[in-house]
Amino acid sequence: MLPRYALGLILTSLLLLGLLPTDLLAQQTRAGTATLVGTVTDADTGEPLESVNVFIAGSQRGTATDASGRYRLERVPLGAQRLFVSRVGYNAEARNLNLREAGIELLDFELQEAEVELDETIVTAERDDDWLERLQRFKRLFIGETPNAAETELLNPEVLDFSQSLTNFRAFADEPLELENQALGYRLTYFLEDFEATRTRTRWDGEPLFEPMQGTPEEEARWRENRREAFLGSFHHLMLALISGRVEGQQFRLFLRPGAQPTAMGDAPFGPPPQLSGQRYPVDDLSEIMEPAEAAEEWTLDFRGVVEIAYMGAEESEAYYEWIAQYSNDRRIRTGSRFQTSQIWLERGPATIDYKGDIVDPYGVTRSGYFAYKRIADQLPKEYRPN
Repeated sequence: MLPRYALGLILTSLLLLGLLPTDLLAQQTRAGTATLVGTVTDADTGEPLESVNVFIAGSQRGTATDASGRYRLERVPLGAQRLFVSRVGYNAEARNLNLREAGIELLDFELQEAEVELDETIVTAERDDDWLERLQRFKRLFIGETPNAAETELLNPEVLDFSQSLTNFRAFADEPLELENQALGYRLTYFLEDFEATRTRTRWDGEPLFEPMQGTPEEEARWRENRREAFLGSFHHLMLALISGRVEGQQFRLFLRPGAQPTAMGDAPFGPPPQLSGQRYPVDDLSEIMEPAEAAEEWTLDFRGVVEIAYMGAEESEAYYEWIAQYSNDRRIRTGSRFQTSQIWLERGPATIDYKGDIVDPYGVTRSGYFAYKRIADQLPKEYRPN
């Protein structure tokens, strides 16, 4: 949990919560839902595969195939969704969907059996001190270093192996990672596909499935408050504010640096604030960075350079500055209040946003700063909205 804010910030945040349901959340239920059905089979034999995990990545919506390899996933919101299919012993598959009409969508999968490759760079011996040291580094980079990360436990670390090189640090999981987040009240099943880190760069590929935890009334109340705090000022909050046209009303201020070069960024896609050059200009008209797309209820982010985002509803924390100090000696001179600041840029060209505030290409927007500081321990299901 971030440090206490000034009374004015608390009152403003409470007012903001009252605005969210009518201004931002109503768009979530406009277009109905879809039902995804299909069969998962072995790519070589054609035999149906049972107990395959089929879920919407980053959400609470998931199921498993039956003895005939069939699945049915109901009440999937329309718009951008990433359908993830995984079973131990097989290569996982994912499909980026853009569901535009309510109804039934047929999606079959053929999974290829995974090949077991022996690599001398992988630590496969008993869990010694070197393995424990690498495990702690992985947890810092993957789970995060926020206060919520201190309350998030990796339940099955034994499924992990690591590369021996610390300069090009990699992690491998032969089974899904199981995590319990006591700060936000979720259990996560995380299907880690790839993880790589250097001193200045952290990248990973994988998908989480969320399951809400059951707690006492006191625990439930604490989780609700922590979830709201994690949502406010987040990247998803920003996307919803953009498509509603209420950026300033949701306490965001945007600045454009058209001359900044994304190739000069140090730590894409997750890292501390990059060193930026060139003049910055306030974004007074959202059409400078976003416009309606051809499809109904979709928008296109399209700009050159870097957009800086200041969330005026919360201050940057001491833990955030300590995180920055690991990458640079520049801890910034702080005078008075310093609001949470992040940066985004487009490495793959224009990015499409759907009516739920989701990016159609999940890797279409690169982030740094406060957006990157918050990692798995601060992540919420994509369907979460403050009540």
